[in-house]
Amino acid sequence: MKTYLSIATAALFSFYVTPNVSAHCQVPCGIYTDDTVLKDLHTHQATIAKAMKEITALSSDAGKNANQITRWVVNKESHAVKIQNTMLDYFLAQRLKPADLESDKEAYLKKLTLSHQIIVLAMKCKQGTDPEVAKKLHTTITQFAAAYHKKK
Repeated sequence: MKTYLSIATAALFSFYVTPNVSAHCQVPCGIYTDDTVLKDLHTHQATIAKAMKEITALSSDAGKNANQITRWVVNKESHAVKIQNTMLDYFLAQRLKPADLESDKEAYLKKLTLSHQIIVLAMKCKQGTDPEVAKKLHTTITQFAAAYHKKK
């Protein structure tokens, strides 16, 4: 009986110490392509923009629409976090190489600056429903994609 209890305890404990694995987990699997990841950023941004629009519309009768508003807020924030994680875990941790600073300092700093702007804009999207912030996020993702693909 003690053995079963120890195994059950170990199994239960493993659920609590198992790290979360994200889509861009820094294992060189070759599944994700830059174009796919950039397209996903735009999809997340479009979802955020749609959520902002829905939250604003539903807020005209917040009491009646409280549950749906909550769902849209959670969805908006989830997609903003996905954008932040992608920029951090995929681009900053894996794709923007410090060695690029030596070969093309201006291009490297532009990509780094745009990455930071995307992360901040995603944060601002979580904080409110201003559609201008979502538009700026879209524009900045587009600028980042252009800078990222620019040939040296």
